[in-house]
Amino acid sequence: MQRFEVLLQKFADHFNVRHFPEQPASLYDSGEYFLAIGGKRIRPVLVLMGNELFDEIVPDAYHVGTAVELFHNFTLIHDDIMDNAPLRRNQQTLHEKYGLSNAILAGDVMLVQAYDQLMKIKVDYLRKINVLFNKTAREVCEGQQFDMDFEKREQVGLDEYIRMIELKTSVLLAASLQMGGILGGAGERNLQHLYEFGRNLGIAFQVQDDYLDCFGDPTKFGKQVGGDIMANKKTFLLIKALESANPVQLKALNSLLAGNPDNKVEQMLNIFRDMKVDQWAFDLKEQYLGKAYNHLEEIAVVSGRKEPLEALGRFLVQREY
Repeated sequence: MQRFEVLLQKFADHFNVRHFPEQPASLYDSGEYFLAIGGKRIRPVLVLMGNELFDEIVPDAYHVGTAVELFHNFTLIHDDIMDNAPLRRNQQTLHEKYGLSNAILAGDVMLVQAYDQLMKIKVDYLRKINVLFNKTAREVCEGQQFDMDFEKREQVGLDEYIRMIELKTSVLLAASLQMGGILGGAGERNLQHLYEFGRNLGIAFQVQDDYLDCFGDPTKFGKQVGGDIMANKKTFLLIKALESANPVQLKALNSLLAGNPDNKVEQMLNIFRDMKVDQWAFDLKEQYLGKAYNHLEEIAVVSGRKEPLEALGRFLVQREY
C-alpha cells in the first residue's frame, strides 16, 4: 500500500495538464488559473486509496479522481462568490481576478468537465459510480444552502450544524473513498464501513478547519483568518460559545454579532479563549476521529493495507493549513 504523499504525486502527474480548450480564452483561462492555485487534492487521492485498499489501482481511478477534483473546485469557485472571499490559498479568488460573471461560468464549465471524466470509465461500474456521484453532488449543494440559511438565523443547534457539515464537506470525502472501493471490487459491507470512515473523518476535518479559520497562521492556512467571524458564520466554535456563555459573555457575543467593530475578530477570539472553546473543539475533533477509526477497523482487509488511511486521518486533523 502506498502512502498519501506517494499517491498525491502520482495524481498530480496525471492532473497537472490543461483541462480546458484554448478558446474562448476569457472563459477557459480563468478555470486554468483556479486549478493552478492548487490545493491539498485530498479527495481524488482518497479515490486512489479506496481503490488500493482492496486491489491494485485501476486506470479508471484517475478518471474518477479527476472528476471529483474538478467538482470540488467547481464548489470552491461558487463558495468563494457566496462568501465574498478575497483569497484562496494566498491567491486572488477567481471572481476577484476575473469578475463575477466569468467566475460563475468558469465554475459551470468545470462541472461539465467533471462529468466528461466520469464518462471515460468502464461501463461495468459507470452506473453505480454515477448514481453515487450525483447523490453526493446534490448533498453538497444542500449543505451549502443550509450554511447560507444558518447565517440568517440567530440560533443554530450543534446537531443541525453537524448535519450541514456532513452534507457540505463529509459526504464528498466519504463518496471519494467509496467510489475507489467500488473500483477495487469491495463488497457492500466493506463499502459502507469505508463510507462511514470518510464521513466521520470529514466532520473531524471540518472541526479543524473551523478552528484554523480562527486560530490558524494565515501564512500557512492560505485564507483570511477570522473570515468566518467577520461573516457571522455559524461554526462549531461560535455555536458552542453561544450555548455555553454566561450572561456577560452572551451579551458580548451578541453585541459583536450585531456589529462590525474594527477589532471584531480579536474580541471574538478572546471570548473563545476565555470559554476554552478551542480545547472543546480539539476534544470534539478527536471524538469523530475515533469513530472514523472504528469503522476503518471493521473493514475486512489485512490491517497493513489500512495503515496509509490511518496516517492520513491523523494528518488531516492535526494540520496547520
